[in-house]
Amino acid sequence: MSKRVVRWLRHQRDTSHWRNTDAMYRAIVVGVGLVGAGVLVHAIVLVLFGAPLLLSAVIAMTRPQPGVPVVHMPRVPRTMEPGRKTEVVFDIDAPNVELIALRAPHPKNSGVGHVHLIAGTVRQVRTQLNRAGWGEGVDLRPDRLFAGPDALRVYGPLVGVEGRRTLLPPVDLLPTGPLPPRPAGLVGAHRSPRPGDSTELRDIRVFQPGDRLRRVDWRVSLRSSAATGGVLTPSMLHVRERHADAEATLVLAIDTRVDVGGDLGDWATGTPGARLRENGTLDTAVRAASALAASYLRQGDRVGLVDLGRPQLSLAPGTGARHLLRLRHQLVVCARGAGWAAKPVLRPRQAPAGAFVMVLSPFLDDAMVNLTATVVRRGIRVVAMDLLPEELTPAAGDPWGEAVLTVIRTEHRVRLETLRQHGIAVIRWGSDMPGTLRRLARRAR
Repeated sequence: MSKRVVRWLRHQRDTSHWRNTDAMYRAIVVGVGLVGAGVLVHAIVLVLFGAPLLLSAVIAMTRPQPGVPVVHMPRVPRTMEPGRKTEVVFDIDAPNVELIALRAPHPKNSGVGHVHLIAGTVRQVRTQLNRAGWGEGVDLRPDRLFAGPDALRVYGPLVGVEGRRTLLPPVDLLPTGPLPPRPAGLVGAHRSPRPGDSTELRDIRVFQPGDRLRRVDWRVSLRSSAATGGVLTPSMLHVRERHADAEATLVLAIDTRVDVGGDLGDWATGTPGARLRENGTLDTAVRAASALAASYLRQGDRVGLVDLGRPQLSLAPGTGARHLLRLRHQLVVCARGAGWAAKPVLRPRQAPAGAFVMVLSPFLDDAMVNLTATVVRRGIRVVAMDLLPEELTPAAGDPWGEAVLTVIRTEHRVRLETLRQHGIAVIRWGSDMPGTLRRLARRAR
């Protein structure tokens, strides 16, 4: 085989250039065959059938090669809030093209979409990105193919560059319940045992050097002076002492080692095409952590994040709107790296003294119970949030399905009872979260 033939074959396999299609070669072969056969057998019908095919192939081969068609990739924000629709515009620069095959997302479906056939005269395609759920994903990949006249020559197919977006976990603000104060701070929305300048009365005591005059309770002072003949002396002055406002530190400890749903048959298999199970334990944990963090950060508290499976992905406690955005990003990172770890880890420095730790887990193994009990022994208040689905169904077609379900439920009840015996309150994620937290705070006081 000559070098010219090899070069021609390679050029035909290269999809980044205009190349002849199989229809071109069929038109030449069939056209020449029909015209030749018609001449040999003197059949004008064969010539009439073969001449248009041969003529169209000759015109396509002698026509000047079109320019390089281009589809400009639309710019998409890398980070977005869930539920917001984003309009994208594909600008097409393809002269002398009759047909364009373009992969574009559909407004009603999520993902990169299907291949759409559009006319070559179209210069702009508008659509919307619509992806349910949160997390990282590919929303754009403009694969394209351009066809010349009669589709005898094509350019492509070309695989487009992936456009990735990160949808942050949703924020559902909750009417937060009170948390135990952090004694190290003197600002915040919670009552501290220390005296300060809050609005809640702590005590009325005798005036001492260093007290401000604006704190003097004149009614009590005058009543004290009346009992001694109406002479107001410095020893008769009384001041109103108030509680100080302190900030609370909430540490959200998420168990990313397991992600299970309500069907026991799917526990050992992954969800096709998805990293997380929809309404699974990890999805619920991330949504709950995002809602709790937003609610407590809104009232001035400090919120931190701990990944029990991979502690290096944890986030130190902080405050403010920027910290909430950072925490939501970190939740996506934790979910992306989720996977089984033999032992959960919660280091002492990740839960400082005076903090309030909330462990979010389905509690499917004894290691989580041992970890939670160890944190309590350090003198830190802990609340366990049970995320195991309430409705569990056995694996279909498994004769041992009911027995396995009974064992799992029994072991789970034993673990939760062990937590309660260690003085750990066990709650479930639901609509009664604020009331539950208030009851826990009143019990602590």
